[in-house]
Amino acid sequence: MKTKDAVVALAALAQATRLAVYRLLVQQGPSGLAAGEIASRLDIAPATLSFHLKELSHAGLVTSRQDGRFVYYAAQFEAMNELVAFLTENCCAADCGPPCAAPVACRPTKTSRAPRRTTRSKA
Repeated sequence: MKTKDAVVALAALAQATRLAVYRLLVQQGPSGLAAGEIASRLDIAPATLSFHLKELSHAGLVTSRQDGRFVYYAAQFEAMNELVAFLTENCCAADCGPPCAAPVACRPTKTSRAPRRTTRSKA
């Protein structure tokens, strides 16, 4: 990934509503969600959502597909993984400290959903 592309992607995610939309789409996996469902789940006006989806799409972070009268949006996992790789490519360079953990790319299956996070209670 080029620096220019990383800046565009990070700028698109540097807004609370767009970040919430993107995180929701990542949770849904490759099947994505209809625009109306995104608006409903996040309580966003359709015109506002359209603006934010355009910005995410311009940054290459989401794709859209028409299915009948609905438009479905899905996260671009390859773009997300490229961005994470770009941000961590110089992680723990040889002269800076201990080596980093092995990189893990997100590769959801068509039917996968994000696992629920559990928190440990302090005992």
